[in-house]
Amino acid sequence: MRHILSSFLALHWAVVFALLAFICIDGNRGVAAALGVLGVVLQNTRFVDLENAVVVAPLAVALLVVAVLFCWAFVETLFSDPTNPEATDSVVRVAFISASGVLSLIVVGGAAQGINGLFMAIAVQLAALLASYVAMLAERRSALAATIPGTGEVRAAAHVMAKAAAHNSALSRISGRPDTNSRPDTNLRDGR
Repeated sequence: MRHILSSFLALHWAVVFALLAFICIDGNRGVAAALGVLGVVLQNTRFVDLENAVVVAPLAVALLVVAVLFCWAFVETLFSDPTNPEATDSVVRVAFISASGVLSLIVVGGAAQGINGLFMAIAVQLAALLASYVAMLAERRSALAATIPGTGEVRAAAHVMAKAAAHNSALSRISGRPDTNSRPDTNLRDGR
């Protein structure tokens, strides 16, 4: 079973961070436009440091690295072994941690620049990332649980088999036929 929701969410976040990186490298208002996409409205144009290459280049590279990590997670969800989710889980975990780290660095940098409204916009994005991670984790765990029988199912099957063996043994004793499931040394002690 392919993980449709996990694939979609990984592709979604890959596209979002790739578009943010692409918008960020725009010469005129790159970082301001990227912050606008995140939901931050810059009212003052006094943020001249946002157009500096020292700010734009690391931010664009960080956003692009996160986009590549989500693209890798997308490929892993498509082609991974469904019975062994550890490899895919580690890639997905690294992608979400990196995305959270980049967004946290944006908050810290924006606070240093005095940008208002940045905390709430980034908090919404972090909540969306967390919800996506939980949804992906739940889908992967439910698919794994469907392929591997749980201990409750094993116990139930053992209980049904024991009841059937006891029923067959009781029927054999009542009918007087030898019990085919009993051990030979117990038959000798019982005098059969």
